[in-house]
Amino acid sequence: METRIIVDSCTDVNEYVKDMFDTVPLTILVDDEEIVDDNLDIYFLLDKIKKSKFSLKTACPSPGEYYDALKKYKNSFIVTLSNKLSGSYNSALAACKMAAENLPDSFAHVFDSKSASVAQSMISIKIHDLINQNLPNEDIVSLTNHYIEKLKTLFILESYEHLAKAGRLSKIKASFATFMHICPIMGANQVGEIEVIDKVRGKKKAFDRLVQLIGEHEVDFENTILGITHVNAIEKAESLKNDILSHYPFKDVMIFEARGISTVYADDGGIVIAF
Repeated sequence: METRIIVDSCTDVNEYVKDMFDTVPLTILVDDEEIVDDNLDIYFLLDKIKKSKFSLKTACPSPGEYYDALKKYKNSFIVTLSNKLSGSYNSALAACKMAAENLPDSFAHVFDSKSASVAQSMISIKIHDLINQNLPNEDIVSLTNHYIEKLKTLFILESYEHLAKAGRLSKIKASFATFMHICPIMGANQVGEIEVIDKVRGKKKAFDRLVQLIGEHEVDFENTILGITHVNAIEKAESLKNDILSHYPFKDVMIFEARGISTVYADDGGIVIAF
């Protein structure tokens, strides 16, 4: 195989994409126990996190791990977590520099997803479609960058315990939000940072608002696929899919299962969408 997509393990999966790319795993540290995010049992991970007492962290792949993946192919397109959220992007860049020095006949390009989770899955699908059109590498890079610039990511968490354990949200704020039944709708901004888009009281109203927010963006619905990642919440994802399709004529809505890194931050029951 001459051309391959390579992703980090924050890229979520379903039957359609599972063979579309090679994965370079991140590592999850639960109370300092290292768990590699490689074909990880999500229920095992959720149980580990719920029983943890102290910290929850993640570690990006090394440049050497990316380089080992690059050596297998003549042309490689890498998709990583946002540079603002992880060192995965910089590790991949370092690997590409190593490849340029040691594999002069190869081509490699790293895409900063400026997001995470299902957004990375959607970017991978875009690259796969462009590869199948037999486009030059330079055109694939240009068209994919344009797609990333327009891609929107929104998410709703079932709870804020994981974010608090991971140090992304203070325990006081997490407890207050839970007590007040405040459900922030969060998303990635243009530079790949996570920000609060809106605050709604109650999960039902939050999901109604999530669907409404889609319509506040300029979207070519007939030519756009929307992706939904869920963390152990398939019924919730399918209900959201039906609600979205009842409001907007998307080309398709695809459902993905969270892998380890998405599970760490989205928590049991979390939902992420990208379009």
